[in-house]
Amino acid sequence: MRPSAKILVVQSKYFGDAALMVPALRALREHWPSAQIHLLLPVEIAPLLEHLPWINKVWAIARKRGKAAPGTTWPVLRALRRERFDQAVDLGGNDRGAILTRISGARDRLGILNPGGFFGRRLCFTRMRALPTDAMHESARLVDLLQAWDVPSPSSMELELRSDPALADFARDLVPGRPVICHLSTGMLKKEWPIAAWLGLARLSADAGIEMIFSSGVSTRERELLAELKRLVPEANTLAVLPDIRQFLAVLNRARVFVSGDTGPLHFAAGLGVATVALYGPSSVAQWSPIGARHRLIQGTACTCPGAQGHCSSTTPCMAGISPAAVFKLLQTTPATD
Repeated sequence: MRPSAKILVVQSKYFGDAALMVPALRALREHWPSAQIHLLLPVEIAPLLEHLPWINKVWAIARKRGKAAPGTTWPVLRALRRERFDQAVDLGGNDRGAILTRISGARDRLGILNPGGFFGRRLCFTRMRALPTDAMHESARLVDLLQAWDVPSPSSMELELRSDPALADFARDLVPGRPVICHLSTGMLKKEWPIAAWLGLARLSADAGIEMIFSSGVSTRERELLAELKRLVPEANTLAVLPDIRQFLAVLNRARVFVSGDTGPLHFAAGLGVATVALYGPSSVAQWSPIGARHRLIQGTACTCPGAQGHCSSTTPCMAGISPAAVFKLLQTTPATD
């Protein structure tokens, strides 16, 4: 690779997936310290990685599920092609990422070899590699993909994200102290801890004098969870829903500990260096749990629902097998964020 080489990394999936690719990005930077590394991400996800000092540029592209948006995407893609990338890698493994990698114009294009996808998917890449199928952490699976370029594992597999320093005062005004932040919702219903369990944890924490703030995602269903908790416990401290991910990251930086199920914000907090307590039911702990000494996790009972099913159909939900007392005990032993 020439000293001024440019590498484009494409990720067109979801928030948590973008956070989990950081070790792969670190591996690229450590292997090619003088290369320019650019990222191409959906516009709503781009703020997650735009403040990493060792990434040269983050490109944001609009997306709409199942539809093209040429009026907004083509100007970005034309500008990307003018960069004349030497290499491009798709870390998402979906059709959209494959097409964007091909359009980038990079000479060497690496993709994930997996079944399915549109008929021309393999033509988008000059080389492909199958990801390991065993119970390997998702970050490690993405690092493994880079072995097709002879890129070794990075010095650390921990996540790294940065919040916008310009929003530090905003976050401090909204959250003056260093509370435990509890995130009630996840993108998949069956991953959520029952509201009654959150209420039990809130009571135990209040009795122990632990400051706790509750948050949720931005969808109507997730907002309703937060409203239900406030209705049941009027004295509960709830965080205003923040659709701006930059603001949300800045507020997460205020947390002493972050408690949630398997969801994007859990990985955001871990990437920011915040200690976490993760509640797992249907998800694979080996594949999706935060990596690092400051993180704790607890596993519910065995999940009996089909893997792709978003809601719980079990008479004994796995997440209900996690007791508030067990989470509270784990919270007390979690090393608080400095």
